[in-house]
Amino acid sequence: MKVLSLVGARPQIIKEAVLHEAFKVRGVQELLVHSGQHYDYNMSDVFFEILKIRSPDHNLNVGSGKHGEMTGKIMIEFEKIVEKERPDMIVVYGDTNTTLAGAIVGAKLKIPVAHVEAGVRQHPKDMPEEINRVLTDHVSKLLLCPSQLAVENLKKEGITNGVHFVGDVMFDLYKKMEKHFKYDCLERLNLEENNYLVLTLHRDFNVDRKEILEKILRALAKVAEKFKIVFPIHPRTRNRVKEFGLQDHLKNMIVVEPLDYLNLMGLVQKCWKVITDSGGLQKEAYFAGKRAIILMPDTGWRELVEVGWNKLASAEDLLNVLLEDEKVPYPANLYGDGHSAERIVEIIASFRS
Repeated sequence: MKVLSLVGARPQIIKEAVLHEAFKVRGVQELLVHSGQHYDYNMSDVFFEILKIRSPDHNLNVGSGKHGEMTGKIMIEFEKIVEKERPDMIVVYGDTNTTLAGAIVGAKLKIPVAHVEAGVRQHPKDMPEEINRVLTDHVSKLLLCPSQLAVENLKKEGITNGVHFVGDVMFDLYKKMEKHFKYDCLERLNLEENNYLVLTLHRDFNVDRKEILEKILRALAKVAEKFKIVFPIHPRTRNRVKEFGLQDHLKNMIVVEPLDYLNLMGLVQKCWKVITDSGGLQKEAYFAGKRAIILMPDTGWRELVEVGWNKLASAEDLLNVLLEDEKVPYPANLYGDGHSAERIVEIIASFRS
């Protein structure tokens, strides 16, 4: 069996690397195609070192651009690769323009598409990521869901064939990387376990408008009067804070440069709670047994909110939500058991059109 995996963004590269090992074990030939949408493959980081991420077999080099232009370019170039390689299946990941482009090419060429992370849904419905994931799900033959809620989301849209709850590949990654987590920051920043918050903030709707960012930072400054906040600040956020003249709101926080995954996860494992607008960190906090306050109006990971583990918050109610510390039992196995990659590869290898 020959499989083409199409990626175009850093999280997709990491998920593919986890799956690649399972494909090798199963004896499935998997070729990697990179669209060139977001990521420099020369970049060296902990994932490249530990996961031994390989160079792609094909690079489409499409670069950035408007949504339609980018999606169209990827379709044109990816179609050539598909016709040359003639795979038995195409695997796409997540919710980028690359994902949608690969799914459309597969559907048009009558090659089955497997969507890893299918069934995730989030408001607003007109956000590009939501459009990409919905359309991808509706043309895919295998819908590989990270949670039971994702399965239910698909059922509401009339999609039941080819749907599988497989768990989240990112939990596989977390378990694989856990023995490498670093805790140097605790001593360096004079932190006590369970006595500080980890904050990340980078979404455009939170940081790109002065009035909104100022409101959020004012709320966080009030939190910082009561709790230590460690804030690995995203370059985008740092630039906006400087541009808008909001530096004073950070004076009681421990502001540090962005941390790599191993150091950030070490901080999260030992913190009290997480405050974030990152989709990935919401789940990683859960993997670490820590609760998160989500600075977003909605989240794709609603199962964590529905069981009461994570909470949605705005600037207006942030402190109150943080202090609502009712006891909630840890909701185990929402994202599987850490063997999602093996399950996905087994389903793909066993697929018959």
